[in-house]
Amino acid sequence: MNGSKSPGLAGFGILKNTTCQTEKKISVFFSIIFMTVGILSNSLAIAILMKAYQRFRQKSKASFLLLASGLVVTDLFGHLINGAIAVFVYASDKDWIRFNQSNILCSVFGICMVFFGLCPLFLGSVMAVERCIGVTKPIFHSTKMTSKHVKMMLTMVCLFAVLIALLPILRFRAYQIQASRTWCFYKTEHVEDWEDRFYLLLFSCLGLLALAISFLCNAVTGITLLRVKFKSQQRQGRSHHFEMIIQLLAIMCVSCICWSPFLVTMARIGINESRSKETCETILFALRMATWNQILDPWVYILLRKAVLKNLYKITRGCCGVHIINLHMWELSSIKNSLKVAAISESPVSSKQINLQPLSSMGQ
Repeated sequence: MNGSKSPGLAGFGILKNTTCQTEKKISVFFSIIFMTVGILSNSLAIAILMKAYQRFRQKSKASFLLLASGLVVTDLFGHLINGAIAVFVYASDKDWIRFNQSNILCSVFGICMVFFGLCPLFLGSVMAVERCIGVTKPIFHSTKMTSKHVKMMLTMVCLFAVLIALLPILRFRAYQIQASRTWCFYKTEHVEDWEDRFYLLLFSCLGLLALAISFLCNAVTGITLLRVKFKSQQRQGRSHHFEMIIQLLAIMCVSCICWSPFLVTMARIGINESRSKETCETILFALRMATWNQILDPWVYILLRKAVLKNLYKITRGCCGVHIINLHMWELSSIKNSLKVAAISESPVSSKQINLQPLSSMGQ
């Protein structure tokens, strides 16, 4: 280490000759718009999830709602912190030498970019695992997946994401100002040191692994629900499962579309080292794609709710005049009744009563 000022000044010196430029007025305008829309969307989604949690406090859905609330809260703070720093950088004409001589702001910006990037991906995969267990192992889920355990899982996920974000700081490796001079991240230019490549590959591999786990668990959950639907005539108690799996599939699709370009780009830079041909415009486009994930996530819970889907189905059926699909599952009984039925069918006392019913009828 050459001193506290060297990382920021050295990074700025490298970036002075870059050709990657952004229009200040347009960039500030869009940054403010994206931040405002993201904050409002996530706030609305939090209100909806909190209302649903107060209404449905059953174990089968409470854990999912807690995880979903954690995801939306993370997206909200990501918009608040990262958006505020980005607007400040644009408003200051990206003059990092003036306001970042000690590299503190860049370090904070880089930590937030990594944390608020990985944490939603981790939470999405944990939600997929939770639903997979809830559908395939309902007894284990009802006894082990309590609210206390879910809160512990949320804490562990956040701490792990914080550890990954702080890893360069703990190793005395400063976050770097990127070529566009609008954000900070791991070193992406002239990557020659193995540790710089390690951070890029670690970030990319963890993000892609989270997406792969979500895809696998959602596939298992969907196949299990379809098998139960077609094999069993008693569809009671499955409507809330279908509602949550639809939301999870939407979250997975949004995350894959938004995050895959950025994760793959970072992986290519880490693998190809200094021979990488990724341009500043390519990286900036992938970053903006990833930013959309935090805007679209809350709309999954706003739009893909049972009440909204039922109304959309009624409108579509009224406009088309035909029964396009059968959404009878959305008109099933409440979660409370379904859980009572499941509890009765799984209890040994109920099985004895069922076996004694034919004997009593014969005696009569």
